[in-house]
Amino acid sequence: MKTISLKEQLKHYFMFAAFIISFLLTSVSSNAQTASTAQIKNVVLVHGAFADGSGWKALYEVLSRKGYHVSIVQNPLTSLEDDVAATNVVLDKQDGPTVLVGHSWGGAVITQAGNHPKVAALVYVAAFQPDNGESALQWLQTAPPAPENGVLAPDDKGIVYYDQAKYHAGFCADISKEEAEFMFASQGAFYAKGFVTPITKAAWRDKPAYAIVATDDKSINPSIQRAMYKRSNTKITEVKGSHVIFMSQPKAVADVIITAANIKK
Repeated sequence: MKTISLKEQLKHYFMFAAFIISFLLTSVSSNAQTASTAQIKNVVLVHGAFADGSGWKALYEVLSRKGYHVSIVQNPLTSLEDDVAATNVVLDKQDGPTVLVGHSWGGAVITQAGNHPKVAALVYVAAFQPDNGESALQWLQTAPPAPENGVLAPDDKGIVYYDQAKYHAGFCADISKEEAEFMFASQGAFYAKGFVTPITKAAWRDKPAYAIVATDDKSINPSIQRAMYKRSNTKITEVKGSHVIFMSQPKAVADVIITAANIKK
């Protein structure tokens, strides 16, 4: 039997030790890289005025098929504070980092609610994006309304409605007449005081923000959308569609949300 010298034994030992250390370092590096680029899997959707959470169904289906955990807020629409509180209830239930998405009036809501510690990124879908001390109404007044726009003055209870005769053309022209009729029938009562309540802490100042401009929007002038998003250095995607592009173009909207979900944490 051949006897291995002490020198050779030590050589083999150090070679084996070097291999183990190299393997461990590679494994740690790989795990760290995976952790830094891991997808966010939670998405919370916040609807706007003259609508309710049922409008998110098509987008929910696209994101769910891709493995995202999607939650939908049902805003009471009674005030900014109430809608933020409703959104925070849903955010509290998320099991990790979350992409918070707002449509229309919902943009003001996520601007305030986005300060929640579980929110990792914001996505504005044809949505208001006020700054500290600003209200949604201030921005709505920066450009003349389209002829198709059917937002009415508040009634004696302070509730704002959308003219039913203009709802399809002014709010959701690129979905079917039947879908528009259901959407009108299922909308919540929107209290005007929400429109005039200023933001106290704009989350987009501290967190990554993405936005979709609806180029055929007749409810929030596209020029208003571009001005808000450019001012905040938000990453902008333009999509041809009406105010409800999340219904008519769910895949395009999902693509932006997925981009936001892939940010490094």
